Parts: sequence; structure tokens; C-alpha cells
Amino acid sequence: MDKLLRIDMGSEVGPQASEEPLGDYAGLGGRAMTSAIVAKEVPPLCHPLGKNNKLVIAPGMLSGSHAAQSGRVSVGCKSPLTGGIKEANAGGQGAQVQARLGYAAIVLEGKPKDDTLYKVVINKDGVTITPDNSLKMMGNYDLIDKINAEYGDKVACISIGPAGEMKMAAATVAFTDMEQRPTRHAGRGGVGAVMGAKGVKVIVLDDADMPTRSPADPEKFKEANKAFVAGLKKHPITGEGLPGFGTNVLANVINEAGAYPTHNFQIGRFDGVGNISGDHDVPRR
Repeated sequence: MDKLLRIDMGSEVGPQASEEPLGDYAGLGGRAMTSAIVAKEVPPLCHPLGKNNKLVIAPGMLSGSHAAQSGRVSVGCKSPLTGGIKEANAGGQGAQVQARLGYAAIVLEGKPKDDTLYKVVINKDGVTITPDNSLKMMGNYDLIDKINAEYGDKVACISIGPAGEMKMAAATVAFTDMEQRPTRHAGRGGVGAVMGAKGVKVIVLDDADMPTRSPADPEKFKEANKAFVAGLKKHPITGEGLPGFGTNVLANVINEAGAYPTHNFQIGRFDGVGNISGDHDVPRR
């Protein structure tokens, strides 16, 4: 990942894409990348849904490689919900595919002059930005069905639903999972509203013919990855809890730490958490 992809949605001649070297952002990835770009390039007093805000999508440093647990992606902007720098992250396919395409960050800039909705397609040949108002107000699932019919079922998608188009402050950005479902959401801070303000409905990532990222020292990488995987398998949460019960197995852990958001986070513990935790044994009827 040695370059930034900037997409100016407010260009006088229509949306334009350009690549540039990482420069001052070299060595950053994920949350560090998104927050650094927003802090340096977004005016603190700008309107979150205005032309001066930017939406930054950045995979982790090891994304696109064979490293375990390397498929997280960060989405950052000035938040329409909090007014500050916001970072939300998600799993799914997006990080791995974006990294294999060579982009340490995709930066959506500017703002279209009308309410035209756009589809962005990124592959080994470059970037295509196409107006497509047929996608307006589509839910994420119907949208991905349509994209798969057009581009096949090997692509990864980053998309918004109706809430993002309506610029609602709690709107999310959805990432497709391995089964092509838009189930992985960057859900905090209204990042979907900012993507909607940029006029982008979906970003299609196609890494066909792009190689997996390889380490400088394959043997040391393999050794370190093996040790990391062994540690994950040994720990009761990452080795048994999460594989067996999913993310919600963490409900009890978070509750015990006093960080379970209850009554709009007036308090950090919920008395009934045991009944909704992932490892709760629901009686059969």
C-alpha cells in the first residue's frame, strides 16, 4: 500500500480521481491514517456535510496479507453526530481487497453540485466514477444483489443505504462479508451521512489479478504469524468464545468492565445482559 486515492466529487468537470504517494502519511494505516488525514486536511469549523469535510477509508497496516486478524478497515471524517474527529471500523472484505489494490487510503473530497448519485468502481486498471440514479434509496442488500449481477460475486463493496442518502446522523457505511452480504458496518458517528453528502452510493472493489501482499522477510513473517495465531487459539475468548458464539460473547465481559452502554450510556452496566449475551442458553420450546 504505497499510495492514496483521492476522489474529488466537487470538481468543475465532474467527479475526478487521482493517485498520489503517501508523503507525510507514510507508515500509517487504519485509525492512525484516517484521523491524521482528517486532523491535517479538514477545517475544524467546517460543516460535517459540507464540501470541506472528507471521508477517509483506510485498511490496517497488515491488510491484504496472510496475517491473521488483518481484515479491519477504518472510516474517518468530521462527525455530523459529535462535531469532532470520528473513527468507525468494520470487518468484512473491504480492507483486504483495498490493500491488494495498493491503496493505503481512499479519500472522498468535495461535494457534488446536485443530487446525482454515483457508483465508484476500482480495479487493477484504475477508477471509474459513473452517475447511477437507479440506485437511489436502495437498501444495502438489494443494492449488493444488483452490483453482483453486474460485476460478479468476487468483488467487495462499500455502500450506504437510505439513511446515508438522507444524511441521517446515525447512518452507517456497510462492507460486504465473505458471503457477499453487506453485514459489516462502520457504525459510529454518522460516517454514512458523510458518504451520502459526497454523493457516493457504493464503491466496488475488484482485486482480480492483484497479488496478495508479501512480507520483506517471509520466514520471519510466517514465524510471527504462527505465534500470534497460537496466542489467539490459547485465549478462552478468542480461541473458544468468539468462534463459538460470535461478537456478542463479549457482552458479559464489557458489562463487567462497566462499559456496556445502558440508558443512552447514563450508566455502564445492564442487569439483564446475561439474557442477551452470545453464550446465553436459550431454552427450547
